Amino acid sequence: MTTTTAAAPPLPTELEDLLRKLRLPHVRRHAPEVVATAKAQRWEPVEVLKALFVEEVAGRERSALATRRAAAGFPTGKTFDAWQPEISSIPAPTQQALRTLEWVHRRENLVLCGPSGTGKTFLLEALGQQAVEAGLKVAWFTLEDLGVLLRRHRADDTVSKAIARILRADLVIVDDIGLLPVATDAAEGLYRLVDAAYEKRSVAISSNLHPAGFDELMPKTLATATVDRLLHHAHVCQTSGESVRLTQALAGQGVNPLS
Repeated sequence: MTTTTAAAPPLPTELEDLLRKLRLPHVRRHAPEVVATAKAQRWEPVEVLKALFVEEVAGRERSALATRRAAAGFPTGKTFDAWQPEISSIPAPTQQALRTLEWVHRRENLVLCGPSGTGKTFLLEALGQQAVEAGLKVAWFTLEDLGVLLRRHRADDTVSKAIARILRADLVIVDDIGLLPVATDAAEGLYRLVDAAYEKRSVAISSNLHPAGFDELMPKTLATATVDRLLHHAHVCQTSGESVRLTQALAGQGVNPLS
């Protein structure tokens, strides 16, 4: 939008109050500038209305995106802007298919399994960020987070309600399964989450182990029930190769040179 060089005069107090009551903060913020520009360029009334509502819609979308991103609880903020598809062992067509997010809309699951440092967490976070930007709600957890949540809500018998709140998200991500021994509470939390989400929400996990080996981490009964529901509608992608982090560290790319 073209703006005038002089500072735009403020809106009349009465109009400010009306816009505040109508909860149009972005119209209120941009109206002085829009009105000044409209006068200088002799806009038609409909152009003024359009410009104001465009600002309101854009402002609300920015606010909603920021809210969804904060609510997701992403660990680092990594996106596909920094992703290098050519160094991932996951086939390029599979990467592209995952990025469409069609599997989330179909309420299918995603399992990324493979050695540490092969890009599992990075890919999950980039997919989560893309989902947030597409207007979807995402929730990020570690297995330990689920254990803490279960212990917190077991005391007052509100575990089911807590899981239901998590499933307000369209995509629930559980990262780094298999790095540490799985406590009983965490194993139960994962089962409860997967069971409640079954055919209702998408669950994406990363693990050093293929889910077929989860009985090495948790009680066999819980592992069998969890994996059965998790894999029924799941895309399983196995990563391989050397750790990207270690390779970059050995090449001196993990830090900036000392001056």
